[in-house]
Amino acid sequence: MDFRYLGNSGLKISEITYGNWLTHGSQVENDAATACVRAALDAGISTFDTADVYANTRAESVLGEALVSERRESLEIFTKVYWPTGPGGKNDTGLSRKHIMESIHGSLGRLRTDYVDLYQAHRYDTETPLEETMQAFADVVRQGKALYIGVSEWTADQIRAGHALAKDLGIQLISSQPQYSMLWRVIEDEVVPACEELGVSQIVWSPIAQGILTGKYKPGEAPPAGSRATDDKGGADMIKRFMDDDLLARVQKLQPIADEAGLTMAQLAIAWVLQNDNVAAALVGASRPEQVESNVKAAGVKLEASAMTAIDEALGDVVVRDPAQTAANAPKGRVA
Repeated sequence: MDFRYLGNSGLKISEITYGNWLTHGSQVENDAATACVRAALDAGISTFDTADVYANTRAESVLGEALVSERRESLEIFTKVYWPTGPGGKNDTGLSRKHIMESIHGSLGRLRTDYVDLYQAHRYDTETPLEETMQAFADVVRQGKALYIGVSEWTADQIRAGHALAKDLGIQLISSQPQYSMLWRVIEDEVVPACEELGVSQIVWSPIAQGILTGKYKPGEAPPAGSRATDDKGGADMIKRFMDDDLLARVQKLQPIADEAGLTMAQLAIAWVLQNDNVAAALVGASRPEQVESNVKAAGVKLEASAMTAIDEALGDVVVRDPAQTAANAPKGRVA
């Protein structure tokens, strides 16, 4: 496993980071989830990412249980706040001081730890003054409940504003967690340049585009039984934007490129995002330990310039690059 600094900080994280978004507490049983975490640890992964909203807090509990016997100082544990939790009351969502303070307390209890290494704003809250949000984050840091602050799916302008306030308050906003893959490159034109300037790293989610870049979805064919595209718990809804025959045919053209590099298509996709110097880590999830064992082989891989060019040529105009997509896909108000 290779390790990278997170933003302009002294914190190092594993460049393959284990995330439990669509698995723990929902798609897989606790024993299987624990086996996946054990496989991640055995493979050298030290960084684990979750959120209070995943499986309505159950994912945090499963991760906390799986890591309880590990040396805390050897781990980097990340979680997030914004989306509704609990019964979804009027203050059970957003980035108000009330919700942040109550949420960090709940997350720490479920994760069985006194602090998280990174506490992230899971989306931008249009209904709370940014000053209130950043002051609450600053207090969380000063109370020792989080070491650093990050954001997820914020625009470049929002990141700039949040970073400036964090600096004024004497805390470090060091990370951005956006969707990023060969097929979804909307951060490249605005978010990445802003973050490079500010000393903020990307921790990217869905580097294999919800499984599309594994090549298992074939044009003109029904999705494989048991795949994410057949999951009615949320997976199918997330993946539907990519379920287009032209796009799937383009993805099949990546197979010879992966073969030439000695990688699986999933490993090629993960290695591709890690070629971006502003990316500190690629988030990978798993429902089986062998998926973790395979994905970590993308760590440390350096793709040839010819391979990067061939990928661009294979995918062509199916790649989404419009930076406006970050704002377009953001909630316009709090989701209750």
